[in-house]
Amino acid sequence: MQYRRDYTKGASYFFTLATFLRKPLFNQPEKIANLRRAFSEEMARRPFYIDAIVIMPDHIHAIWTLPLNDADYSIRWRNIKRSFTLAVPEDQRPKVFGSRQHKQEQAIWQRRFWEHRLRDEKDFNQHIDYIHYNPVKHGKVARPVDWQYSSIHRYIRNKIISSNWVNTPISSFDSIGHE
Repeated sequence: MQYRRDYTKGASYFFTLATFLRKPLFNQPEKIANLRRAFSEEMARRPFYIDAIVIMPDHIHAIWTLPLNDADYSIRWRNIKRSFTLAVPEDQRPKVFGSRQHKQEQAIWQRRFWEHRLRDEKDFNQHIDYIHYNPVKHGKVARPVDWQYSSIHRYIRNKIISSNWVNTPISSFDSIGHE
């Protein structure tokens, strides 16, 4: 199957990545630390800006803005996924079967990821809200601010939103989902 991706230099993109079989791999502080290290290493090699992010136990939503002369988010995600995978000790990696075994792949990540180029400021802001509300949507917390692994804390620190931001009903996010 041929996948069509939008590669627009300097654009902002919304991404969804999931773990293989939705295993909760991001449920321990050391695993979050490994993921953060993977992001930092890749950002040092190939700069990009993380506008918003939430790390859930079994998936990640993020908005990145790429440099004006660059559109290659795929290589960045590949390297982040690879770096995180290598940090998982061999004896803690899920057993690999079938085509994954044949292709010498690990059972850490789903093969593909969702990408959406953000078209305008409204699209951008709706996706930021979706990211920040995601822990509430999944029943992990009552308020977005209660989820530790979210860029909402940066938004509050920078006075972009208030710490009691919870006023967006989930129905307004239905068209964004992609989970």
